[in-house]
Amino acid sequence: MAGGRAMIWLGGMVPLAGFLAWVAGAVMSAGAVLWIWHHGERARPDRTTLKIAAGASSVWCALAAGLGTENNATVIAAMARNLALIATIFCLFGADGRAASLKPVRPVIVALVLVQLLQPVLLLVGFRFTGTPEVSQAVFEARALIDMLVAIGALMLLHNLYAGAASALRPVLRWTGIALAGIFAYDLNLQTLAYLSGSRAGALGDLRGLFAGIMAALFALGMNAAGPRVQFSPSRTVTFRTLSLLLIGGYLIGMALVTKSLALLGGDMARASQAAFVVVAIMGAALALPSPRLRGWLRVTATKHLFQHRYEYRQEWLRFTRTIGRSGTGNASLEERAVQALADITESPAGLLLMPNEEAQLELTGRWNWPTIAIPAVASDYALSGLLERHNFILAIDEVRSGIDHHGEAAQVPAWLIDAEDAWALVPLLHFDRLVGVIVLARPRNPRQLDWEDFDLLRVAGQQLASYLSEQAGQQALMDASRFDEFNRRMAFVMHDIKNLVSQLSLLAANAEKHADNPAFRADMLVTLRNSADKLSALLARLGRYGSGQVNALGQIELVDMARGIAERFKGVHPVALTREQPVRVMGNREALEQALIHLVQNAIDASEPGMPVFLDVTGEGLHGAIDVVDSGEGMSLAFVRSGLFKPFVSSKSGGFGIGAFEARELVKAMGGRIAVESREGLGTRFSVVLPLAYAVQLLGGQDAETEQGVA
Repeated sequence: MAGGRAMIWLGGMVPLAGFLAWVAGAVMSAGAVLWIWHHGERARPDRTTLKIAAGASSVWCALAAGLGTENNATVIAAMARNLALIATIFCLFGADGRAASLKPVRPVIVALVLVQLLQPVLLLVGFRFTGTPEVSQAVFEARALIDMLVAIGALMLLHNLYAGAASALRPVLRWTGIALAGIFAYDLNLQTLAYLSGSRAGALGDLRGLFAGIMAALFALGMNAAGPRVQFSPSRTVTFRTLSLLLIGGYLIGMALVTKSLALLGGDMARASQAAFVVVAIMGAALALPSPRLRGWLRVTATKHLFQHRYEYRQEWLRFTRTIGRSGTGNASLEERAVQALADITESPAGLLLMPNEEAQLELTGRWNWPTIAIPAVASDYALSGLLERHNFILAIDEVRSGIDHHGEAAQVPAWLIDAEDAWALVPLLHFDRLVGVIVLARPRNPRQLDWEDFDLLRVAGQQLASYLSEQAGQQALMDASRFDEFNRRMAFVMHDIKNLVSQLSLLAANAEKHADNPAFRADMLVTLRNSADKLSALLARLGRYGSGQVNALGQIELVDMARGIAERFKGVHPVALTREQPVRVMGNREALEQALIHLVQNAIDASEPGMPVFLDVTGEGLHGAIDVVDSGEGMSLAFVRSGLFKPFVSSKSGGFGIGAFEARELVKAMGGRIAVESREGLGTRFSVVLPLAYAVQLLGGQDAETEQGVA
């Protein structure tokens, strides 16, 4: 008999303990309301919502103690408490008084409120189907899922709230944040256990009221802390991660709901449908989640709807600076890094850098992730360079394709750029109103129209890149000038020594002519010495002319005769053949032109295999004549042609001084001509020496009467 009474008393201990825990929670929550009312800081933005939340918690605990946790009134009171807590989080986000701070989190808050408001709907469904165990169980699991989703969303918001607040202001959030995180973490664990077990947890559920009262006390403690108002500045990275987690959470909740719904079918059909759905859902997630297009779509959508501006300028500028500042052995050149830095801003997958040559024609200088596009040697005429330099505008290529013309650019954009479907925008790089280069951006993976914010940011970034490229060019010019100064000093010593030698030899020849006794010896000595003096004098004159850029005694030159003479000169060394012999007379200096051509032909021979002929091609077009030196040798890279071929002291030959190509170009430039180069690695090289036609120079008054009648 005594043992039976002990069992009855022991059996009543758990309900009694739960009752006392709920009562304690109600009392502590009510005390928290009174404390906040009398002692809480009135300037705190969350004061009102915390009072409502603590009051709803007190009512909820009291109803749970008197009516039970599954009573409809108790469930409604718990829902009211959760809504008040969500409102508290919302007030903390907007505590800085700026509407922009609320914009990123408002959709999440609205979603959580709507999910929480599904509880009354489920209660109504459960009431209508009270006698159906399957429906009652499904309603129970759905309610647990709703509470889990609300808890997860609230915890993510709390994490972002604390991470986005300034370091000096985080102590203000400490106690309130701990209490909110504790409530939702407790609910998440409780509802997870209930969902997995299919029934309410016993002891953990009974202690829920006491835990809620303790957290309400923390609310009161946090409201007593003095401090400034909370300032929140949510970062885009945090927002994107939050949205990603919400999508993943929604995906998991959707899978669980559909799977449970299919279970209502019963039998083998239900199990087969569940298995098929799970397999399809997992495959869909495996294909979609790693997709760059999906991530790009999520970023664009979030930016469009959650932020006032498309770009987070601090992050963009830090990334821009890191990309440009990355240097060292094995890294990309400055030109490639410049393209990447600008392409990263618009999420373009590739890009090109075009820079003007001496005639303001755009030439390819660097490319990033765009190996397939074919670009001619002259990418664009000088007209496009001048247009971009005058107006400094971002050119949207899609607008040109559709016929939109703002500044007359439609007629100047080259055909190869229009035909390249991936080409999206042209960004000019201006430094002190001078065009340094043009970057062509590829179309992003998620295409969109360029707007004012793109134009402003790309224009500023382009000016910064132009300064970097100009600084590099200036440093290179200073280095070249320094090395030229050293070279000129060396040449001055050489010229001084040679001049002394010429003087000595001339004097020796004069003395020998007067004092030599043997007439035969005297004659041989005179011939030898005079020949040596003549050679040294010629060398001295050549060294004196070197680097001056001046060429005298211009006259008419028949290019075919010049080409034949060059071919004959190399006859015993390497085969040199003429492919076209169009009669062309140009204006120039025969000796200087021959010197330049000999150097170009010798380079072609050095680059060709033994026995592989070098071709000379003489043509005339318009007001210019040209002689091309063509080989099918190793070829040169684009980077070397652009930055090394005509740079002094840069040579691709082992032990080469790197001065010949530079001298050849300077000699041709001094005659009013130019040298053009086209080269492909593994295919060969074509050097084109272009000079003005003689009659064109005469018509323009470029020569006096004596020069007009002279033939070199």
